[in-house]
Amino acid sequence: MTFLLEAMIFLGAAIVVVPICKRLGLSVVLGYLAAGLLIGPAGVGMIGGLEEATEVMHFAEIGVVFLLFIIGLELQPRRLWVMRRLVFGLGSAQVGLTAAVFAAVLALGFGLTWTASALLGFALALSSTAFVLQLLSERKTLAHAHGRAAFGILLLQDVAVIPAIALLDLVSPGSNGDGTWLDALLVLALIIGGLVGARLLLRPLLRFVAATGIHELFIAAALALVVGSALAMQALGLSMGLGAFLAGMMVADSEYRHQLESDVEPFKGLLLGLFFMSVGMSVDLKLLFDMPLLIAALAMALMIAKALLIYPMTRIGGLDHNESVRAGTVLSQGGEFAFVLLSAGLVAGLIAPELAAITVLVVTLSMALTPLFGLIGEKLLVSGEPPREYDEIDHEATPVVIAGFGRVGQVIGRILSMRHIPFTALEVSSHQVEFVRGFGNKVFYGDPTNMQLLRSAHIEKAKILVIAVDDEAAALKIASEVRSNFPKTLILARARNRQHELKLRDIGVHYVIRETLESTLVLGTELLGHLGLGRAEAQAAIDVFREHDARVLERQLAIHHDDEAFRAVTIDAAKELEDLFGQDAAAGDPAAQGDPRL
Repeated sequence: MTFLLEAMIFLGAAIVVVPICKRLGLSVVLGYLAAGLLIGPAGVGMIGGLEEATEVMHFAEIGVVFLLFIIGLELQPRRLWVMRRLVFGLGSAQVGLTAAVFAAVLALGFGLTWTASALLGFALALSSTAFVLQLLSERKTLAHAHGRAAFGILLLQDVAVIPAIALLDLVSPGSNGDGTWLDALLVLALIIGGLVGARLLLRPLLRFVAATGIHELFIAAALALVVGSALAMQALGLSMGLGAFLAGMMVADSEYRHQLESDVEPFKGLLLGLFFMSVGMSVDLKLLFDMPLLIAALAMALMIAKALLIYPMTRIGGLDHNESVRAGTVLSQGGEFAFVLLSAGLVAGLIAPELAAITVLVVTLSMALTPLFGLIGEKLLVSGEPPREYDEIDHEATPVVIAGFGRVGQVIGRILSMRHIPFTALEVSSHQVEFVRGFGNKVFYGDPTNMQLLRSAHIEKAKILVIAVDDEAAALKIASEVRSNFPKTLILARARNRQHELKLRDIGVHYVIRETLESTLVLGTELLGHLGLGRAEAQAAIDVFREHDARVLERQLAIHHDDEAFRAVTIDAAKELEDLFGQDAAAGDPAAQGDPRL
């Protein structure tokens, strides 16, 4: 079978199967697994046998390499130092304790040798970097507490694989371990030297390539950086993914970070999908059919045991119950590095082929079950913990109540704090509440559209309500409720756009500002200045625009419910503005005359 035909089979299977899984509400990862199972030897057999599937997996591991490079781009060295407790504390505890428990169970409960038990225990303690990070990205929870904890643990696991592979040489039959520790020190010295060299040379090299102005050449440089760093680590006998991750970190604080990320992203997506498909292809369904109950029981036992072990560690690490449950379920599967360790164990003669085959199938099945296991965890979490309605507000009335404590609300709060003016802030996102409370802010959880919460915040005694919520409908509801029940309360509000401002003004909000208006006018002033106008001329032009826009808004306010009339006023306003600047041109305004400097 030709390469192009194989590529077409992979692409076709992904295009057909993945959207179906997505439509059914399943994870994209499950879609790729199903596509690989369909075309692999256990399915219709469009792609050869298990050996060929393994070859595809080795090639597709480059997708994991690209993924780790992009993660490195997002994690500057100073941020890694901030995460040291999660990486070195929580990560080390998870790997060490989980591996020890599994090894003891395998040795005492299944009668395996301690060497084989230690190898399998460590292999099963590892989770899948590719699966977990893809799931966290899909759910947009990588920045949440359990996402950060999961990433820290995964990073430590990837690093821990390196000494584990080196130790196989020490314990394998016929090995005396001569020179192993000296080799390890040499490798460590080479890594440190390489990182220092990369830190000094990468940015000048990227600047040289970018100076050519040839975008395709910069893409080639990005690919060379990822693949080169991976190959360098592989040459030292280490993880390719670790090399790519370190390379990403070396350029994470450079001006080329975002361009590198956008250039590498498409390759990462395709190759990562191919990796998941290759995992699906490698599933030995015959073995599964021969002992289905045993394989399923072992996979579920693995996932439940890992979740139960991770939960108390994350609780001790400072996560709350919800986040600890999510961390335990998302890290419950086996990982792709288990395949690497099992292969090395087979070569070293430490484990039997039959045991390795069963373990591979258990790990693969646990990967496939991870999204479903996570959903079960979420369902149990929701049913077991009724959500709180809102926080009880335990202080006296304040002159200002802020509804919504996101980007806008926090700035308002800082301004009030600067003048020592007390305020009460209400925020509907529990994550946001916990985050801003960590910086000493007095903010309470609850939905500001709930009149009971507003009364709890003593809205009837407040002089001013600031509506800073992001949701348009919520802002309108708050304004309407407060205007009806507390007409003496002054209401200031942010609006997302012109239509939103008109609706707020229609309700009777005293002052409304569109969130992008003033920043856009400042940007326009700067733009005219760079195009050749003097500062005074540019500011005068913007002032004319602002005043005209305010007058037009007042006219639109009276008729904005009538689409035809609104459209007519808008067209007339555009012509009016054009005529206005035409009059300035006649009076000698170079901006309106079409100054040749423009």
